[in-house]
Amino acid sequence: MTFSFAAKAAVLLLFVGSTLYVHLRGKARLPVLRQFVNHSALFAPYNALMYLFSAVPSKPYLDRSKFPELDVLKDNWQVIREEAMHLFDEGYIRAAEKNNDAGFGSFFKKGWKRFYLKWYDKPLPSAEALCPKTVELVSSIPNVKGAMFALLPGGSHLNPHRDPFAGSLRYHLGLSTPNSDDCRIFVDGQIYAWRDGEDVMFDETYVHWVKNETEQTRVILFCDVERPLSNRLMTSINRSVSAFLGRATAPQNVDEERVGGINQAYAWSKKFSDSFSSVVKQWKRKHPKAYRIMRPVLAVVVAWALGYWLFG
Repeated sequence: MTFSFAAKAAVLLLFVGSTLYVHLRGKARLPVLRQFVNHSALFAPYNALMYLFSAVPSKPYLDRSKFPELDVLKDNWQVIREEAMHLFDEGYIRAAEKNNDAGFGSFFKKGWKRFYLKWYDKPLPSAEALCPKTVELVSSIPNVKGAMFALLPGGSHLNPHRDPFAGSLRYHLGLSTPNSDDCRIFVDGQIYAWRDGEDVMFDETYVHWVKNETEQTRVILFCDVERPLSNRLMTSINRSVSAFLGRATAPQNVDEERVGGINQAYAWSKKFSDSFSSVVKQWKRKHPKAYRIMRPVLAVVVAWALGYWLFG
């Protein structure tokens, strides 16, 4: 069965329209071209649906008091901190050693590191063994789908980005921070500076970026919390989609733990792209004029392929 022109046009308009909606949402935006080629564009139709049925306001920061189930984390922040700092001292909070973490691959270049506690279906075995108190606390809250310790060294930053999946919200709890306004996150341009024992909830699908302009490393508890929805059917759909994506992006702290298919594919593609990028860079250095000519030619080929799909 082949798609008619009308069906193809409808699919294209759905993606373009929803991607534009995501792009224009908020004050801070990525460059238009980057937004359309960014992986978040793939989720734009689904995310538009999440925004439509969201039971929380459409704004960068959310009222944390509306999530009283998270009080247990804040109330026990010193217990959580003790286990986090033990892992930090032992070197367990680290980058993905095999490039098999698709969700945060670009962060590692900036010195960002993590240790997963739970990822959607269940806690990681290494976390249960190394930080059992924190795992027990996190696991006691059903709408916390993912959790980790996240580290950002002093003098580092994370570039503007938006997370691709609107089925969740982001929760941060300060554990060991510089307690300074110079260590902060910008969500849609609005600033929040981490403090030990203080927490914040925000919508990570707004453009956000981070700056740690101190000399001290920042360690926080970082959680994905299920987005409350106003419709039971949409809640059920979101839980099913979240569970599927959680299995597909299953991460690991140690080699023995299972890695999801998306992360495995990312590791393979990283090896391929690194090799391909090396070849392209060498060719660019040897043939700079030809490289400048080939870039617009490639854009024409992509445009022709899209036109052929629509009209051919």
